[in-house]
Amino acid sequence: MRHLKPTYLLLISLFIFGYTKAKKRMDSDETIKLLTVQKQYKVGNEISLLFLVKTNKPTYLYCSNSYGSTILTAKKIKKNKTQFTLPNYISNKTGIVNWILIVDSNEISGNLNIIPKTQPTTLETYIGPPSIEAGGKDYAMMVVIPTDNLDNPIKNNTEVIIQHQFLDSEKKDHIYTNDLIAFKNINSPIKNGRMLLSSNCLGLHSKEYNINVLPSISTNFDISAQRHHTYADGNQLTTFTTSILKDSYGNIVSDGTFVEFYITTSKGTILKTYGTTINGIANAKMIHPDYEDQWLVKAYVIGISESNILKLQFKKVIDTFNTAFSDKNRKIKVGPLKSFMNQMIPDGLEVKLSIYKDGKLLNEYLKESQGGYVNFILDKNIFDNGVYTLSIKTAEVTQTYKDKKLW
Repeated sequence: MRHLKPTYLLLISLFIFGYTKAKKRMDSDETIKLLTVQKQYKVGNEISLLFLVKTNKPTYLYCSNSYGSTILTAKKIKKNKTQFTLPNYISNKTGIVNWILIVDSNEISGNLNIIPKTQPTTLETYIGPPSIEAGGKDYAMMVVIPTDNLDNPIKNNTEVIIQHQFLDSEKKDHIYTNDLIAFKNINSPIKNGRMLLSSNCLGLHSKEYNINVLPSISTNFDISAQRHHTYADGNQLTTFTTSILKDSYGNIVSDGTFVEFYITTSKGTILKTYGTTINGIANAKMIHPDYEDQWLVKAYVIGISESNILKLQFKKVIDTFNTAFSDKNRKIKVGPLKSFMNQMIPDGLEVKLSIYKDGKLLNEYLKESQGGYVNFILDKNIFDNGVYTLSIKTAEVTQTYKDKKLW
């Protein structure tokens, strides 16, 4: 019996608690009651809720929807009857509105549904990205949101027609709104060009939109070279030209595609020049070397495509040159420097003078030719009287003068 006593106390407590809740519910039912039966309203219409309220105390209605919450003040219309009118910023928005009415310690709650209008007045349309890649793998998305005059999306499953035109093709797609929007993925065609799109819903038409369909990445290509002669005169230009760069679907790549030309000399030196495409063709130039050389040229659209390897041979134009010493061998005149037709070499050919004493390099001077000649002066303040070895190099041709006495 001692063990059963707590059980009896628990049962009695539960009974009293249940009776109290039931009594409170009965009191609530008698004190406040919703008299309005309607649960669904069309957006934009006036919405009023009528309650039976058996009290003279101030009464307030708490309302909440997806846009926020507010507290409404009651309007007494008859004895024991109180009316609340929802403000426009609630009645003009679709969705569920939850409400709670509290009087003293009693409360009742409920909700109502505000449904959208059936006829849109605006088609909010979004398209992106504005440019896609040809070939069928890329796509843009068109999103259409039909809204009423209160900026509410219309009801689900409303038909939206999307029209698109590209080259000689015109198509229509029928889609339906779901969760307030209708959308369609627009896959890219094989060819490049401009695609035009529009939408309409229940007789309401959007404006015209467009998507640029750009060529895909280029495939491998060929290069060629044009030059006035094959001599290494350090003056003329060689022009490198690509074939028409196209993608794998035959579309000419976009203007401005960047092409890099890499030139490997016979010494292993890397030279670079650049060009951008116009109508699919890129051109770049490089000045001729000033000594006999062989170039291996290859072009790249970096990370995408590459060209064939082009081999170019340049013939030397200088086999030997004259050097004249004067003024106690301190004035050195190199030249005339002649090119392949026995004409003076163009200005700018580099000539280097190296000065040695007892096998040790003392100094080097670098000058450019003017009128086919280069002049050096060995200053007495720098080079004392004595015997030196002089080495003169130009166009990869070196002439050495040993035991040259300066005084």
